[in-house]
Amino acid sequence: MKNILITGGTGFIGSHTCLNFLEEDLNITIIDSLKNSSRNVLKGIKKILELSNKYDENKINFYEGDIRNTDFLRKVFLQAKNKGNPIDGVIHFAGLKAVGESVLNPIIYWDVNVNGSINLFKIMEENNCKTILFSSSATVYGNSQKIPFNESASIKPFNTYGFTKAAVENILNNMFDSDSLKWRIGILRYFNPIGSHPSGLIGENPNHKPENIFPYICQVASGLREKLYIFGNDWPTPDGTCYRDYIHVVDLAEVHKIALKYLFARDSANLTLNVGKGKPYSVLELVNTFERVNSLKIEHEFSFRRDGDIATSYADTSKMYNLLKWKPSKSLEDMCKDGWNWQNNLVSIKD
Repeated sequence: MKNILITGGTGFIGSHTCLNFLEEDLNITIIDSLKNSSRNVLKGIKKILELSNKYDENKINFYEGDIRNTDFLRKVFLQAKNKGNPIDGVIHFAGLKAVGESVLNPIIYWDVNVNGSINLFKIMEENNCKTILFSSSATVYGNSQKIPFNESASIKPFNTYGFTKAAVENILNNMFDSDSLKWRIGILRYFNPIGSHPSGLIGENPNHKPENIFPYICQVASGLREKLYIFGNDWPTPDGTCYRDYIHVVDLAEVHKIALKYLFARDSANLTLNVGKGKPYSVLELVNTFERVNSLKIEHEFSFRRDGDIATSYADTSKMYNLLKWKPSKSLEDMCKDGWNWQNNLVSIKD
């Protein structure tokens, strides 16, 4: 049975992916610094698995640590090997992801996202582990004019976060070119993951002021914030607000399992895929849908456009479907209902 290392495994997307793998009876090793997450996520995963009688503590190992620490990474790989279950592949989520913060503090973003990744790749090579899925972002496209974005669109990031994601993609491509007969690399460019597990036991819980719209909506709905500010209603779109490609985080977790199986089935591979619904929704559509499915009102007002935003961003997902034979199944209504369920349960499972 394969043992998968998941970096950043207690984060929003990482936690849902860990759960997905454990539901499939796979072994996972999680590492996380807990800088932007909590050990309580592990409790939530355990509760969900216990509800379906699938929890097995022998299939999950957790290490608290930083990917910038090569001694720590080396220890994780060594302990897995000593237990007779060496790490076969890696899903690499760990990193900083706040666009605004990345502009204000670029050095820490380059250090964590790029240097941390290089350290991970070094230790993988030391242990002859050459299968990896990397958590990238549609941010790498920036304001490229080819919409919907396909994987051949120009890479034009315009903030530090996007630059670091593009840099790690380049490193991975260089690694493949250096040993193309052995590396199996998958780069997944996410669009806008939202929602949470339907149980309401795990979900997105930003430690600071949210930069993404969905947790902001949830906090307004729960009374933690007074109102939602929508950045512009004069964009060249049908309702004047930005259009984005939202995907349910449970669907996003599922595609990691399918993509990893795709890599393991090949002697070598270098794969880059967009991951989204392939359909844009406006900010107002998102707000109105959230209000409708949850029978509540989101107080909001329009503000000035935010620097760096573009009117429309959504994925051409044809490559993902053609290669993996998979499409997201959950609707915008599901995303809104499940995300609100998580927000309602959040108070009882916080530190």
